[in-house]
Amino acid sequence: MPSRSDDPVAAALERAATLIVDDVHALAAANPVVLIDGRSGAGKTSLARMLVERWPIAGRVQSIALDSIYPGWDGLHDGVERALDGILRPHGRGLLGYWRRWDWERAAEAEVHAVDPALGVILEGSGVLTPATAKIADVRIWLESAEDGRKARALTRDGDTYRPHWDRWARQESDHLLRDDPQALATRVIDVP
Repeated sequence: MPSRSDDPVAAALERAATLIVDDVHALAAANPVVLIDGRSGAGKTSLARMLVERWPIAGRVQSIALDSIYPGWDGLHDGVERALDGILRPHGRGLLGYWRRWDWERAAEAEVHAVDPALGVILEGSGVLTPATAKIADVRIWLESAEDGRKARALTRDGDTYRPHWDRWARQESDHLLRDDPQALATRVIDVP
């Protein structure tokens, strides 16, 4: 198995995590919000895990993946709206927020999870960086990565579960890029091989 230094994707995400931790630390806020957007397979979940491990503020951070919220394979936009209304807006007002997990096997909503407004939030997922979410986030990350590498990583990760839905999901991501221009809203753009 190659070391992290031999893996250009891991190395790019390591460098990104270091920069983002510095960004969070510089905010001097007790409960910052970090959004991580990028197309499928760009490295959002891996980067979020690195940030959780290195979180520079006392106490824990709440890490939430939009994959747990999207209401099915056609739900990119609706998942982001659910996160905006249930997580980001309440958190920004100092109110308890919540999100309801999407059960992909049953194609139905499942249990509810609370979001503590006193703690920071890392929210990662395709589509999360929009003009509405950008207004209430402190650090906004766009991961830029070419389709060949992203597709190989995503299909290696999720295999036959994802393969029949790749094009369907990619169209929703393309719509998001045209509608929201997330790269322009980002405080940092990270190139991932």
